[in-house]
Amino acid sequence: MTFDPEFKKALQLLPDNEKDKLILRLLKHDLNLANKLRFELVDTDSAQDKREQLKNRMIKRIQLATESYYSAGYLLMDIRDISGEINEHVSITKDKFGEISLNCLMLRQLLELNNERIGAEKYDKAYTLCIYIVARIFKILILIQKQHEDLHLEFREDIETIGKFIGNNHLLMKTAIPNGLDVNWLIRFDIPKNIADIYKNLRERGLVK
Repeated sequence: MTFDPEFKKALQLLPDNEKDKLILRLLKHDLNLANKLRFELVDTDSAQDKREQLKNRMIKRIQLATESYYSAGYLLMDIRDISGEINEHVSITKDKFGEISLNCLMLRQLLELNNERIGAEKYDKAYTLCIYIVARIFKILILIQKQHEDLHLEFREDIETIGKFIGNNHLLMKTAIPNGLDVNWLIRFDIPKNIADIYKNLRERGLVK
């Protein structure tokens, strides 16, 4: 939404106490913006501090989800909740490095602890989780490719490990191949420079959904 100059000028002319009341009223209806402002104006923790805190919470949550494993569907709900926390962290802190490292951690932990269970599910029961993992991998690869080349190696171990887990899971491979994800990109850490275009084309063809 854009605001016309007259409206902007009228806001600027409001008395300070009226501006303060208006801001607080608006922030009550936009918690994301409120959290951003709190982080920028008040919080003493850095983006890296926040990242480490979320990392520790994620590890515990994935461990708990593993211990109480019921089905691929329930595991997917837990992973979506964790993904939401990552998205919120990035929205508040603008932590682009953390967006990649936290997503890598999420998938690596998920597969390290649950790969055999996922592979033992019936395909129709595990498909939604499998396609979610494939889509998340595409997102990670695109984000890595956007980073300066000097930072790419920071993610190599995680990506190669995730690739090996997928290669050892027949259901994930059954999902990855027809949806255009070449697992060799991960295992060899050889991300196509045009990965964003590849993903866009796949989506336009109705894949990775």
